[in-house]
Amino acid sequence: MNLIAAVDQNWAIGNRGRLLVQIPADQKYFREMTKGKVIVLGRKTLATFPNEIPLAQRKNIILSKEKDFSVRGGTVVSSIEEAKEKLRFYKKEDIFIVGGASIYQQFLPYCEMAYITKIDYQYQADCYLKNLDNDQEWELVAKSEEQTYFDLEYYFYQYKRVGERRNEL
Repeated sequence: MNLIAAVDQNWAIGNRGRLLVQIPADQKYFREMTKGKVIVLGRKTLATFPNEIPLAQRKNIILSKEKDFSVRGGTVVSSIEEAKEKLRFYKKEDIFIVGGASIYQQFLPYCEMAYITKIDYQYQADCYLKNLDNDQEWELVAKSEEQTYFDLEYYFYQYKRVGERRNEL
């Protein structure tokens, strides 16, 4: 299973229910990585998508505590256990955890790879991803050349889980 996110210098991912910044090349990278795959997200993350509609050309699995919540084009589940049950039918390498903070936290123990866009800037934020640089279970295995978007510098990083502690679905 994979995790994909954009983070700032403090591993922040959002503020007040929105992304910190939208970088076209990062959005393209996200599309390329997840197209034709399964994405797992929370209801609040779905609310940040254009028109609050599940992303096309992907299987969208949405976690929501709201029992009546339903959405056309997505599969709604009410617990991580129910999500794991649905995910058993897909290849692990085809599953991407896409947020938000609570979903990342719950699924991180099951992930083998993390695709992180690191933005060299500090934003005001209220949502964070665990800092994988400070976690001995994760190793940086690839880093792109410096990218720029106007005055922002950013990099595409890939982390791989090392050791035996990864949980299985």
